[in-house]
Amino acid sequence: MTVASSSPPSRLSPRDVEGTAPKPRSGRKRERDGGGRGDGALAALFIAPAMLGFLVFLLWPTLRGIYLSFTRFNLLTPAEWVGLDNYRRMVNDPIFWDSLKVTVEYVFINIGIQTVSALAVAVLLQRLTQSAVLRGVVLTPYLMSNVVAGIVWLWMLDTQLGIGNEIIAGLGFDRIPFLADETWAIPTIALINVWRHVGYTALLLFAGLQAIPNDMYEAAKVDGASEWRMFWRITMPLLRPVLAVVLIMTVIGSFQVFDTVAVTTNGGPANATNVLQFYIYGSAFGRFQFGYASAMSVALLAVLSAITILQYRLTRAGQTDLG
Repeated sequence: MTVASSSPPSRLSPRDVEGTAPKPRSGRKRERDGGGRGDGALAALFIAPAMLGFLVFLLWPTLRGIYLSFTRFNLLTPAEWVGLDNYRRMVNDPIFWDSLKVTVEYVFINIGIQTVSALAVAVLLQRLTQSAVLRGVVLTPYLMSNVVAGIVWLWMLDTQLGIGNEIIAGLGFDRIPFLADETWAIPTIALINVWRHVGYTALLLFAGLQAIPNDMYEAAKVDGASEWRMFWRITMPLLRPVLAVVLIMTVIGSFQVFDTVAVTTNGGPANATNVLQFYIYGSAFGRFQFGYASAMSVALLAVLSAITILQYRLTRAGQTDLG
């Protein structure tokens, strides 16, 4: 007599039966791989216009300018290789060093006033009101081109007919030749550009302030901290990365000032506003010394690169104190 076993029958996995193991889903894998290749091709398609513009309008002119800086070139004859002659001439050129000094003076005035003013406007927008209309009003001067802004201020600050000097004369003071005096010319040009760019800079800083949690300000108020103390203990440390990037951008832009000078003073009086970009332009398109102008442009590129790297490291732009 056979006794049936009480143990349940063993269940064989499909993997244990020959020929019944599930096949890998190679179709889905191929679909995923194909989708990845499709995404890459689509990304390349979107990037292509910007990359083409970068290659044609930035990279190629930069490489061409570096090459021309070692040549004598005037557009009428082929470029003649002269080695380091243009750089030797630049080192011994007093007008180049004077232009660099004028440019540095402009940069210090422009950056100092613009940064402080923009930071004050941004903090007021963030702490007092966040009206979109008010932000639009602050940004309005930036929508005007530098040429138009320069012409408008040239008329307003005219020594005889400008409304600015009419107000000064009406108050009983002597008229000031803002753009015709060696002492006043560079500070005036710097203030014109501050007026135009301060709203844009303020909105960049305002965007950085939006990333700071309000809980920190509320906790500081509970502890009895004043607005001034919160500004130095909370706002400035947490805004540092954004402020560092804004400073790098504004310094680079300030070293490249040209159009405001061209329409207001044309480098005068007595080269008092002959900034480096204006001197480079005059050497290239006024005296057709494209090789020498390229050498000065390469020198400016080297100076800006060094300043940018130094600023980035000193301000720790890539780090944040916000945990």
